Amino acid sequence: MNQDSFTRRKVLKGTGAAMLAIAASNAAGIAAAAQNAKENTTAKDAPEPGEETRAQRLAWWQAARFGMFIHFGVYATIGRHEWEMEDEAVPVAEYASHAANFHPRVGAARAWARLARQAGMRYMVLTTKHHEGFCNFDTKLTDYNAVKQGPGHDIVREYVEAARAEGLRVGFYYSLMDWHHPDGAKCATDEEARKRFVAYTHGLIRELLTNYGKIDVLWYDVSWPLDAEGWESVRMNKMIFELQPEIVVNNRNKLKGDFSTPEQKIVAETGGRAWESCMTMNDSWGYQAADDNWKNSRTILRNLITCVRDGGNYLLNIGPKPDGSIPEPSVHALRETGEWLASNGHTIFGTDLCQPRRSNYASYTRKGNTLYMHVHFWPGDYVAISGLMAKVKSAKLVKTGETVAFTQDEFRVRFTGLPIEAPDTPLTTIAIECDSEPHQDTDFVRKNKPRMDV
Repeated sequence: MNQDSFTRRKVLKGTGAAMLAIAASNAAGIAAAAQNAKENTTAKDAPEPGEETRAQRLAWWQAARFGMFIHFGVYATIGRHEWEMEDEAVPVAEYASHAANFHPRVGAARAWARLARQAGMRYMVLTTKHHEGFCNFDTKLTDYNAVKQGPGHDIVREYVEAARAEGLRVGFYYSLMDWHHPDGAKCATDEEARKRFVAYTHGLIRELLTNYGKIDVLWYDVSWPLDAEGWESVRMNKMIFELQPEIVVNNRNKLKGDFSTPEQKIVAETGGRAWESCMTMNDSWGYQAADDNWKNSRTILRNLITCVRDGGNYLLNIGPKPDGSIPEPSVHALRETGEWLASNGHTIFGTDLCQPRRSNYASYTRKGNTLYMHVHFWPGDYVAISGLMAKVKSAKLVKTGETVAFTQDEFRVRFTGLPIEAPDTPLTTIAIECDSEPHQDTDFVRKNKPRMDV
């Protein structure tokens, strides 16, 4: 209620006049509240920016399936994880001093892009600004950037040119959270600070999407400490699609966005919603010298298959060293991954949603009526599938093209006469041609398979 209605009351003549004034004030308040509710409902129910073109814009991305994430910033010079500034409560000035020692070599991005292509990846996403607040690009809005600090050159521009040279799509990661900017936390409780910080944030994003040509992906991260209203996310995304009409945008600025982003786990969306699982090569996004818990090529491929099986993408991270070089275990695993995809990629890219999934030594993808059985723990001699309801017409080893013998009854299919040693590494794939879309029902087997008399 408007407090002025009470202060004006003493100047009104007579009780009746006062009551009429109060009633009018209340009516105006109710009308205003109703109008605000209507506007909020309309805004809430209105389509998000880009929604009408979402399917068209996502077409290439959903076909791409496999991408490279790159976390690179001042934290690489410290080598203690990208969250070191917060996890160890490093003072801002102390942390910022490391920027002077950040000297990635010119040309490092070419090695990233070359490795991504060799690994069979189709797109890349680089941290343009992580939580530490350091901008890897040339900006007019802060001196805390790669051109005016240690690197002395625009890392983002070099990356964009490298990715394009290898025929890869270009993505930008941008952290909304900022531990360096003076308004980065203050914005939660101070409206003037919020306005300044939002203007700064929108300004940096505008530069990124204006100065580097066509950009294919914008990957927001960590919206703390504001919500979508605080970030003015609708206005933010509207600007983005005006600048880059064909870009795809994730959901981490508190809007629905074009796709979901499960992190360090594979969680499929439902109802046709696009999604992408992002993971690290070890347990760190940025370079951490002591972290040696590396994924091997078999783990990478099993994760990729699991994502593709359920209609998702796999965004796999590398954390370059301070000079921009890639840790050797990452290089080795990704090259092995690419070698396998060179002969097996058709079983991954362009595949359909795949229902069969039950096995203790294999995983599956599907293209039409062909089921691909990816055996990651090779048992030798034979493999089997429980509860395959479609009839198998033929089978062959993808690596060699050799025909595989099989027998089938209502409960299982056995593929026999296989070599004792796996004919491919790190996975061996069997292409199984069926008479209809393959479907697995292990409950049918459990309920109906004959049991022994007692």
